[in-house]
Amino acid sequence: MRRLGLGLIALALASGVQAKGWGPKANIVRSDGVVIGTARAMVTPGGLALKLKAKGLPPGEIGMHIHEAGRCEGPDFKSAGAHWNPGGKQHGRLNPAGEHAGDLGNIQVEADGSIKMDYLPDPAGNVPNALDADGASLVIHAQRDDEQTDPSGNSGARIACAVLAPPR
Repeated sequence: MRRLGLGLIALALASGVQAKGWGPKANIVRSDGVVIGTARAMVTPGGLALKLKAKGLPPGEIGMHIHEAGRCEGPDFKSAGAHWNPGGKQHGRLNPAGEHAGDLGNIQVEADGSIKMDYLPDPAGNVPNALDADGASLVIHAQRDDEQTDPSGNSGARIACAVLAPPR
């Protein structure tokens, strides 16, 4: 996925990427139950576009993934299931047998623990829709994703989670 600003998302959408609109805002919840931000998803032909805004995360590079179940029960968020992986691949874009469709790589958290970002998938990617009947989960991990070790890139504990739902 490419990190793009809202203006570029609007430009990409205006130039031919058909989408169904942004889904409802989802709270990003830390493992202790505290709401630390919001996430929204939009289904596009290339995959999920995401808007994220959060605070209270560890500074630096940390892993982020789409998980298969739309559940975020703390404190460990195991209810979110495994990475969304409809193709039965290994983990990470650096893995010769990878990557999971839910592998988003790493995000850069600011020194103050905040993040505000937008993601737009490659319009030619033609990734299937992760937002099925129970939705999907956006899971933020404690450590950097090495983008090759199966099943989760050695990205550590699941420290925050948001349930993503399709547009209403």
